[in-house]
Amino acid sequence: MKDILDLHTHTLACGHAYNTLFEMFEGAHQRGLALFGSSDHAPNIPGASSYMYFSNFKVVPRTYKDMPVMLGCELDIIDHKGAVDLPTYVLRKLDYAIASIHGQCYHNGTVAENTAAVIGALQNPFVKILGHPDDNRYPVDYRPIVEAARDCHKLIELNNSSLIPGNGRPGARANDLKLLPLCAELGVSIIVNSDAHVVTDIGRHEYAMALLEEIHFPEELVVNTSLEKLASFIPAVSSICGLKTNE
Repeated sequence: MKDILDLHTHTLACGHAYNTLFEMFEGAHQRGLALFGSSDHAPNIPGASSYMYFSNFKVVPRTYKDMPVMLGCELDIIDHKGAVDLPTYVLRKLDYAIASIHGQCYHNGTVAENTAAVIGALQNPFVKILGHPDDNRYPVDYRPIVEAARDCHKLIELNNSSLIPGNGRPGARANDLKLLPLCAELGVSIIVNSDAHVVTDIGRHEYAMALLEEIHFPEELVVNTSLEKLASFIPAVSSICGLKTNE
C-alpha cells in the first residue's frame, strides 16, 4: 500500500522526545515523505511546552526543501466530556489537532465515561484525528466512537507505536482488531501514524501496515495513500501542498 505521510510526531518541545523540529524535518525529507506533520504534546503533559509554543507557528516555514510541512498538536482529553487542553484561540492557529487520552492528564472512568470523553473530543471542530484509541487501560465502546467519527467526519488513527512489541499500550493489537472492522463496516477512514519520538521512527508504519494487510482493510479508507484523501478531512492540506480545489 502506498504510504506517503506521517502526521503524529514529536520533538524536544514535548519534553520526552529527542530531536529538534528541523532534525525531524530533515529525517522526514530523507524518508521521502510527501507530507510531514509535527504534533507536539499540549501543555498538560508533564514537560510539554506552554500555549505560546503553539501560538507562534507562523514563524516556521511550511515547506522544508521540497517537502510540505504541517504544524499541529496532540491534545490531551482531560475530562469525561471530551474537553482538551488548548483554548480555542490557539487551536485556530494550528494546521490540525489530534486528540488522545493520556493517563497523566485524564482520570480514568467507566466504559461509558471514557466513551463519552472520546466522542466529546471528536465533536470538537478543531480535532481532526483521534489518537491511539487502542489502550486497554482506558476501555471504551468502539461502535459509538466509530459512528461519531463518521458523523463528525474525523479520522481514526492506527498508531504503529502501539503495535511495536513491548509498547506501553496493553491490548492494542486486540483492540485494533475490534476497531478496524467497525471502520470498514461503517466506511470510516483511518490514518496510519508513527507517533515518532525520535527521528529514526519517522514514517515507521510497518506493524500497522502489516495488520491492515492481514485483515484486508479497504485501501480506499486509508488516507496515507493520497494527499487529496487527507485534504478532505484536514482542509489545510490543500493550501500547504498546493492542491487544486473544485472552487
